[in-house]
Amino acid sequence: MTHRARPNGREDFLGPSTHVPGRDAVPGRSEFLEFLGMTLAAGAFVLFVVVRPEVTRALVHKLAMSSAGLAH
Repeated sequence: MTHRARPNGREDFLGPSTHVPGRDAVPGRSEFLEFLGMTLAAGAFVLFVVVRPEVTRALVHKLAMSSAGLAH
């Protein structure tokens, strides 16, 4: 466990952001950020696997060669 050398006087602000004065919780924000992240991940997948299949082949080849090197 982490030992703090000095107690922090702001420990009451470690709760959710709705309990912090001056900050409002935005409903649906986490769902939007999750959707945005999944969209970026899907875009990267399409870019490297569908549009540029040689990148995928090169990665598989490199992984196979490194695995074969560890086996011998």
